[in-house]
Amino acid sequence: MNRIVAPSMLSADFGHLERDTQMIDRSAAEWVHIDVMDGVFVPNISFGFPVLKAIRKATAKCLDVHLMIVEPERYVARFAEAGADVVTFHYEATYNPKGCIEMIRNAGAKVGVSIKPATSVEVLRDILPQIDLVLIMSVEPGFGGQAFIPASLEKIAQLRALADELGTETIIEVDGGISSHNAHEVFGAGADVLVAGNAVFGAEDPQAEIVKMLNA
Repeated sequence: MNRIVAPSMLSADFGHLERDTQMIDRSAAEWVHIDVMDGVFVPNISFGFPVLKAIRKATAKCLDVHLMIVEPERYVARFAEAGADVVTFHYEATYNPKGCIEMIRNAGAKVGVSIKPATSVEVLRDILPQIDLVLIMSVEPGFGGQAFIPASLEKIAQLRALADELGTETIIEVDGGISSHNAHEVFGAGADVLVAGNAVFGAEDPQAEIVKMLNA
């Protein structure tokens, strides 16, 4: 698939969320990444249903919703109904990943599963054929602005090898410490989608920064 950059709205100006969403809508980014945090699974709190609905009204781009919450099975369908095109939950956050997968699929969204830096890609072997996307966290989830964990490159390659072994067309997304400085090696390791927050919204020209990452 073509390279994709998904700007993370966690780094947008919350006081001008519509403006920043529309700016991304006019950019070369194909996806918009939305982090949902509950203060329990990760030590931070962010967006909920009303904000997702507002962002949905401001863009026609693919809304890529990353749930960093406990008991995601309670909410996955509602996020799909609120406008998410992709709903990703954490493997570590549920005892019933197959149930979550079914709920998201039945709600009409694409299914993603995320894993933390310490979690092996092998835990996904049994469910990989049932999902559309794997989100590899290249920082500890919860806050933006962290440095990329170099060992993530090997993890991306391992996941790509596992997908090839199983014959799946898994989309590999990477989130954490992404910028135009490391986009080339992350794409080169096998990633399809790069999530970038501070690198985009902190840039003097965010739209140019997105193009720079895509061409890295």
